[in-house]
Amino acid sequence: MSLFKCILLSGLVLLIAASGTNMNAQAGGGVVPVPIAGVNIGVPPLINAGGGDGVLGSIQAFDFALLNIETAERERKAREEQIAKAQKMVDDGLVSALDLAAPVKAMLEFNMAVAALQQQHTKDAVTYLNKAIADYPKFVSAHNNLGTAYEELGDNALARSEFEAAAKLDGKFPASYLNLARLSLAEQNFADAEKDLEKVVALRPRDPEPLTVLAYVQHNTHNYHHAIQTAERVHSLDHKNFANAHYIAASAAVSLHDYTVAQREFALFVQEDPHNPLAPNAQQNLDILAKYRNGAVQTPSGGGPQQPAGGLVAGQQIETFPDSERLRSELASLGTEGDEDCRDCAVAPSGPVTAPLPESAGSPSAGKSLTIRKTVDEVALYFTATRHGDYVNDLQQGDIQLRDDGKPPANIEMFAPQAKLPMRLALVVDTSGSVEQRFAFEKKAATRFLRGMLTNPADLALVIGFSNDHTVTQEFTSNLDDLAAGIDHLANGGGTALFDAVLYACQKLSAYPDKERVARVIVVLTDGEDNSSKSSLRNVIQVANASGITLYAISTKEATGRNGDYGQPTTTADHILQALAERTGGEAMFPGQISLLGKRFDKLHDIIRNRYLIAYRPADFKPDGHYRQISLKADQNGQQLTVRARKGYYASDRGLSSMPDPK
Repeated sequence: MSLFKCILLSGLVLLIAASGTNMNAQAGGGVVPVPIAGVNIGVPPLINAGGGDGVLGSIQAFDFALLNIETAERERKAREEQIAKAQKMVDDGLVSALDLAAPVKAMLEFNMAVAALQQQHTKDAVTYLNKAIADYPKFVSAHNNLGTAYEELGDNALARSEFEAAAKLDGKFPASYLNLARLSLAEQNFADAEKDLEKVVALRPRDPEPLTVLAYVQHNTHNYHHAIQTAERVHSLDHKNFANAHYIAASAAVSLHDYTVAQREFALFVQEDPHNPLAPNAQQNLDILAKYRNGAVQTPSGGGPQQPAGGLVAGQQIETFPDSERLRSELASLGTEGDEDCRDCAVAPSGPVTAPLPESAGSPSAGKSLTIRKTVDEVALYFTATRHGDYVNDLQQGDIQLRDDGKPPANIEMFAPQAKLPMRLALVVDTSGSVEQRFAFEKKAATRFLRGMLTNPADLALVIGFSNDHTVTQEFTSNLDDLAAGIDHLANGGGTALFDAVLYACQKLSAYPDKERVARVIVVLTDGEDNSSKSSLRNVIQVANASGITLYAISTKEATGRNGDYGQPTTTADHILQALAERTGGEAMFPGQISLLGKRFDKLHDIIRNRYLIAYRPADFKPDGHYRQISLKADQNGQQLTVRARKGYYASDRGLSSMPDPK
């Protein structure tokens, strides 16, 4: 779930119970007994135990009275526990106090809306939420979720209206202000975002998440001193997963030329989150600041720290779900390439922060702007060209015809085989239970692939394993033994958060500070059965394209091919992998048999190493967010070649003003 989206998935059934579904309960909490002729209300009747005398009958009556009292006491305690749980949800900011008074019908409609949102049936969710609000106009959480649904549909005006209605109904419910702040950030309205975040912080002074984003906003409004102070508040709290506050504070300190504070904050950032995508950049800044303090002449650059030179396992059958409703919804929401909304596609996953670093010891004020990502109207397009299935490795610039948005490029900046470029490769390996049987063989094949892939001393790779969560087992390095050890340290088990893992790999690749042009590649080894990601398929593809990353996928599923042909996608999970790869200019492979995995890795090696890069400036470029289609053709000696490349991109300049992901 993206930051601050208030789709309140927990506690809703509890709310129904807390609101009084015990239809026999009076306002005072007592049980209403059924009137019986000849029996006084509230007096337990005598029970004939079967011919006993009056003493035995009295004992039975006494036992029944005790049972009646015990039942009433249990019901009273259950109601008290439900009320206490509901109040805790209010105290924790999960629901508004007004939500507790919502009638059962409105709550049921709300829960159906949440289910629809989970299945990405946004229009259905809007219908349910409007019904819930009609039944109970003070349903604060319904207003917030309706605003989120409108935002998903691209109607920010209606979204803001619902968020404002929620905030007006309950000024003590922080989620409404969080949603307003998030919407303002998406619209680059930092002033309004700051006001709403300050309200959130006033309501939740010990929550590090809104404080971290407030520090980011303060940085963007040039309130550098306040940004540093806010980051210090984050540091004083339990702020696990919010180390980005230190990076923001360091950037603010550099802007104030307070290099002592900058050095401290960069060091805290690296210490607390060494695997953060921005950690290499922070370490580079630390190196520059250390040399500056020692009086050495410095020239900030994008370069990172120097890197070192450098059969099927039997197991229990695992039930898989390659055609789940979740996967079908993800695939359906993707639509036709280029026709989906792209409000967030150009947002940098980790949110770069611009900070002027000293250019030389003698002139600290002569700063040069150092950014994680540069936003320029230049497109880097990687492609392969084949003739009858064989790669053509001697293409010249004159052999290609390129059209961007229907027009020839204004200028071609570079045309070269990828082999001449350094490579940044993220190997992302599925370690979930769905691939348990094949795991040992896969690790060996992946190790062999990396050893053959990294042939240039300037090439760097990292290893990421994922199940429900993702883990870096080896950071960027060119040392093949370290990479092999990273693969060996992968341990299997758990669910499959494929989209989250690929998005994280995009963050790592795009944030790595490079001085020169590099080729960024992600290779994913998985069955494609995502069942626990917070990110969406569409968002991952958009971020990869905005970051200039090509994705390749090798499926680990086992299948029975016809006539030895195992290479065809058949399930929804297969088509998920196909979309991930092809829409970023890559390719998905389906070996079908574990014995063929090594051959597919060999083919992938050939594909990547035989690519070309053409970097160009498009004609009449406007950063208006619309989809620009790419047409690339190649012919050699009068013979048309088969070209594989991504089909387009979204024109946007929002890369330098995106909100950081504090996690």
